[in-house]
Amino acid sequence: MRRRTLILGGAGLLAAFGFMLTLGAWQSGDLPWQEETTTSAARIRAADLSAMTWQLTSHEGEHVEPQDWLGQANLVFFGFTWCPDVCPMTLLNISDWLEELGPDADRLAVHLFTVDPERDTPEVLADYLSNFDPRITGLTGTPAEVARAAEEFGVTYRRVPRGNGEYTLDHTSGVFVFGPDGRLSRIIDLHENPQAAVPKIRQALKQEG
Repeated sequence: MRRRTLILGGAGLLAAFGFMLTLGAWQSGDLPWQEETTTSAARIRAADLSAMTWQLTSHEGEHVEPQDWLGQANLVFFGFTWCPDVCPMTLLNISDWLEELGPDADRLAVHLFTVDPERDTPEVLADYLSNFDPRITGLTGTPAEVARAAEEFGVTYRRVPRGNGEYTLDHTSGVFVFGPDGRLSRIIDLHENPQAAVPKIRQALKQEG
């Protein structure tokens, strides 16, 4: 509980307020990038790890490609370490899900794909992920490598300037659940009750690789 309070407390009231405005716009269809994100939904539903060709680097400096994951259920989430609220909350939820899964969590791999490769080096990801369950792996690469991975997952993202050279990013949210066969099993919507996630994960774990 203390870890959750410390992480989320750093976001501040302004970040939380901004998130609520963004959430309201997303629900009402007013975001300028919503049409593009909605268009990518069909690609997300058709995602298949066995057909992907991206190559990235883990926060531990290891080479990673999608074929490495076949035979094991996987959770995939796109985000970035400078994200003020949605990303840390999602990672905290994932940490809770892993704890609730108990021994079954050992049959699941969890991956955070950064959409901010310029700032999210392996070292930055390693430091950031130390706040969460140690079974979560961070993945990064060159901007071109990250863009290729996002395209193959059907994920979109774009930089949003904030002045003084600073920026944030809008990106497709949600946690993608892949079965051991590499095919997309479920999408955990970040707007749904987090308690609904574990049954979806257990269903994926039951699928044969």
